[in-house]
Amino acid sequence: MPASTVQFRPRIALIHALAHSVAPINQAMARSWPEATRMNLLDDSLAADLAASGSSLDAAMHARFERLGDYAVDCGSDAILFTCSAFGPCIEALARKYPAIPVLKPNEGMIQDAVALGMRVGLLATFAPTLASMPPEFPPDLVIDTLLVPHALTALDAGDHQRHDELIAQAAVELAARGCQVIALAQFSMARARAMVVQRTGLPVLSTPDSAVALLRKKTLAQAPSHT
Repeated sequence: MPASTVQFRPRIALIHALAHSVAPINQAMARSWPEATRMNLLDDSLAADLAASGSSLDAAMHARFERLGDYAVDCGSDAILFTCSAFGPCIEALARKYPAIPVLKPNEGMIQDAVALGMRVGLLATFAPTLASMPPEFPPDLVIDTLLVPHALTALDAGDHQRHDELIAQAAVELAARGCQVIALAQFSMARARAMVVQRTGLPVLSTPDSAVALLRKKTLAQAPSHT
């Protein structure tokens, strides 16, 4: 087959700190970018260790992320997407180490979408460290109202998906009452609640998986080999 007709099928490393993040991003990839080859790496002790440390992204945590990134690159990945939003500085450091490929935080795409809407954002999270690391990533002129839904993740861990979604929807209604014009679900594991949040609030609802895949695809294909 002539080189000019070869389709670029990038290898994408999806790196997870929560087991609940695996399905939402893989489903989004299958919907929006089925041509990509996916590689999933899961270390669910990352989130547990971060929570136990009081949200401290210390040198040891940075080193763990660097090793994960090194492994993904060694496996031939054309891009890396992290799916846990509480580790921004660690991911940024890895992006600086590998400037030749896209290395994305999970929320970059959603933040761009929120900025494009230009409305007051209600940011929901079920994992407390996310609300420490993520809000500063938004532009300072965008109004952000945050709310933690502390028991939703416990419900999800117990397999009670309905209660997880219900708690998130209730929190979204509270943010809508505060005057928020768009709801942003900060974590990949929350994407399953999107339909209920839309139904309860009637507002635009942004979820990280679809926004992340759109941005990842755009950046990766922009760096595709020129013969494709």
